[in-house]
Amino acid sequence: MARIAGVNIPQNKLVRIGLTYIYGIGEKNSNTICNSLEIPATKRVNELTDDEILKIREFIDQKFTVEGDLRRDTSLNIKRLIDLASYRGSRHRKKLPVRGQRTRCNARTRKGKAIAIAGKKLTPLKK
Repeated sequence: MARIAGVNIPQNKLVRIGLTYIYGIGEKNSNTICNSLEIPATKRVNELTDDEILKIREFIDQKFTVEGDLRRDTSLNIKRLIDLASYRGSRHRKKLPVRGQRTRCNARTRKGKAIAIAGKKLTPLKK
């Protein structure tokens, strides 16, 4: 089992796909890693040698911020915005969309489950 950056990489996946299981490494970075270390596109994780796994591990440690460090940086950036009392920080504090999306009819993912309001029964239109 290949363990890179504290994440167990699935055995039967291609190396390019398996590396995307690490938080902070997407398809582009995964392709960059494979190209710079000259790992073939058709190679699977269970076909990697210990030497290749070690090279991948060292390359990621040198070039990328991943997993816990990246999560910590992100949360510190959000905390900084909240402490500055900026507009974006206030949106984070209220758990509303930060980047200008509308909230009247959408934003359920960010706002959470809808809460029923007592006495707000919709009546049909009268003719």
